[in-house]
Amino acid sequence: MLLAEVARVSREVSETSARSAKTALLAEVFAAAPAEEAAVVVSYLAGRLPQGRPGVGWRTLGREIAPAPRPTLTVGEVDAAVTGLAAVAGPGSRAERHRIVDALFGAATEAEQRFLRGLLFGEVRQGALDAVALDAVAAATGVPAAALRRAVMLDGSLSRVAAAVLAEGAGALEGVTLRVGRPVQPMLAGTAASVTQALDTLGPCAVEEKLDGIRVQVHRDGPDVRIYTRSLDEITDRLPEVAELALTLPGERFILDGEVVGQGPDGRPVPFQEVASRVGSRVDVAAARQTLPVRVHFFDVLVAGEEVLLDLPVRERYAVLAGLVPESSRVRRLAVEDPAAEGATAAAEEFAAESLRRGHEGVVIKGLDSLYAAGRRGRHWLKVKPVHTLDLVVLAAEWGHGRRTGLLSNLHLGARAAEGGHAMLGKTFKGLTDVMLRWQTERLLELAVEDDGFTVRVRPELVVEIAYDGLQRSSRYPAGVALRFARVLRHRPDKDAGQADTVETVLGGPLA
Repeated sequence: MLLAEVARVSREVSETSARSAKTALLAEVFAAAPAEEAAVVVSYLAGRLPQGRPGVGWRTLGREIAPAPRPTLTVGEVDAAVTGLAAVAGPGSRAERHRIVDALFGAATEAEQRFLRGLLFGEVRQGALDAVALDAVAAATGVPAAALRRAVMLDGSLSRVAAAVLAEGAGALEGVTLRVGRPVQPMLAGTAASVTQALDTLGPCAVEEKLDGIRVQVHRDGPDVRIYTRSLDEITDRLPEVAELALTLPGERFILDGEVVGQGPDGRPVPFQEVASRVGSRVDVAAARQTLPVRVHFFDVLVAGEEVLLDLPVRERYAVLAGLVPESSRVRRLAVEDPAAEGATAAAEEFAAESLRRGHEGVVIKGLDSLYAAGRRGRHWLKVKPVHTLDLVVLAAEWGHGRRTGLLSNLHLGARAAEGGHAMLGKTFKGLTDVMLRWQTERLLELAVEDDGFTVRVRPELVVEIAYDGLQRSSRYPAGVALRFARVLRHRPDKDAGQADTVETVLGGPLA
């Protein structure tokens, strides 16, 4: 299949507001995709690369490359090129990435180049993410969407399940089950404003410490242990202490869900960035283990023996977990069977406060009767943690891609520096509604002093209110820190740049 067809459908979907129309457009192209390319086509139109982010930035992708006069590039050729990009490493890697990108973009038309940039940056904002793509596969094949959702939950891959169903029909789902050794998308938590609100929403529940570490899924089948991240990447070789612990547990076959954290000499958790750096490196794991030992704390079990536990409620899954994992390796929790009972809310709030005092992010509150909804962010798990906000100045903004083409999207954010000027703290495009995007584009173009076609630099006058989860150390920015999980709450045209927060204020904030 030509990439031009995928790019066309992506554009048409981005221009369509009705979900039913999006589904129909996607169903048509999914049904037409060749069997050998179906998984890649579904992945592209769900807004992601099968290989993950290939590690290329604007320095590589932002260069002007003359487009091809007519479409000839196939989905298979693009997939092979991205696989090559993802594999590049070592001396000469920058030149090799440029060579691959030059060849790929040189074979792409102008419309295909726009689509490729959005795909490689993870910014295909067409409103067709997994849920819509899944409905489209159901429409293309006649397989009930509920059966597809269940299969994707168990298998962990929308594109793999979609390709099988497009090729074989409903019969392809018969053998789909949760398998030890094949990671599954983790269940995610929604957000509650307070512990009281969460208890009122959930009823009987468990309040668990929310650890600020690396989410892991630990699979054991006899002597074989595999460890996967939240994004389903295998990291077994980087966490030997976790694998060793798994082999000491009484079960021979299981899948456990948990969090890996680092612990300082004082017993308190170390910043997230240090744990991420340890887990992200394959270099001299033994030395890294000595420098920063980590511990895993489990909070759920998905498989025990031959039994798949996803459809058991939290209270029953936890009982199985307690039989497998010693208390020292389980997340601290408080069961609240009756939130309306006298003192129940106060006990839950004190548990949450103690979690913060112990250096953790907050708490996750889980309905005791809830099932494990893999890959979904539901209302049966609710996280409660402090919200930190800052008023920062927009220093520049990047032109958007896909649905945001023609709009200034990714904001460069700065705080006032003591010596004058502003110190950049990071970027974000999150939290912006269509109305906000249109307004900020108009306003920032009024403030523009330079536009290189990718980034518009502006006079530092527009203030925005930013919510963020914390700070992380960063050598990229002059203050030595960067915002973590920043998102825009609102524009503040009522404030001038002199009322924005200072670097000193920022540095007094929580360091992740």
